[in-house]
Amino acid sequence: MRRSTGFTLVELVIVIVLLAIVATISVQFVALSTQGAIDVSSRQQRSLAGVVISEQISRQLREALPTSVRANGTCLEWIPITAASNYLNLPAGGSPNSFEAVPLPSSRSASGRVVVYGYGKSVYDTSSPGPISPPATMPAGSSPVTVTFDGGATHRFARKSPEKRFYVVDDPVTLCQSGRWLYRYKNYGINSSITAGPPVPGSDREVLAATLQAGSLMFDVTPPTLQRGAVVSFSFILEDTASGETTAVSQEVQIRNVP
Repeated sequence: MRRSTGFTLVELVIVIVLLAIVATISVQFVALSTQGAIDVSSRQQRSLAGVVISEQISRQLREALPTSVRANGTCLEWIPITAASNYLNLPAGGSPNSFEAVPLPSSRSASGRVVVYGYGKSVYDTSSPGPISPPATMPAGSSPVTVTFDGGATHRFARKSPEKRFYVVDDPVTLCQSGRWLYRYKNYGINSSITAGPPVPGSDREVLAATLQAGSLMFDVTPPTLQRGAVVSFSFILEDTASGETTAVSQEVQIRNVP
């Protein structure tokens, strides 16, 4: 009599258990591999974001007036340069409201405040005599051109530049962190001292970064001397809110502009 073939219940259960174990291991392997790829991609994105943020700050600072850079730890302020030339004479007489200068290249014109040799007195002090003038206009033209203070304003500069150099500057700019955001503030005017936080409400605000770890941004300024320019050091931490992983970034920027 032939014996019937087939599977017993025990054998079927063993096969199901083994298949379940294999499937579980396979799913875990795929899940771990996928998560690893996601983590690597996240780290690469944070590293790239750190490079972009650092480069944005560095490029803006390289155009800063060297004696205008100041920090209070969490905020950094400076005055950007828009043009530079040499003066032929400084404002003089009873109503010093203009001076002659070498024209800008490519027949350019410029407008903004004029700074002459901003050492010895704060460039955020707009009194006369002082290093920074009221708003002025520098026209295009052939040499010499006359730089005139707007609205009939008058001003005397406290010191002369060894190289008869002057800068035309824009309004101050401030970088500050608020929570996870890094903001750039402008169009808020000139303050005698840097504020403890962001500038007064109503100033224009732009977002530079949105993934910073709260309270991680720090600035430090080494003031310029007659032998070298100012050096700005800054550091911050980028944080992934989903995984909690962080990437620390630090950099130094030397401001090469001279008086």
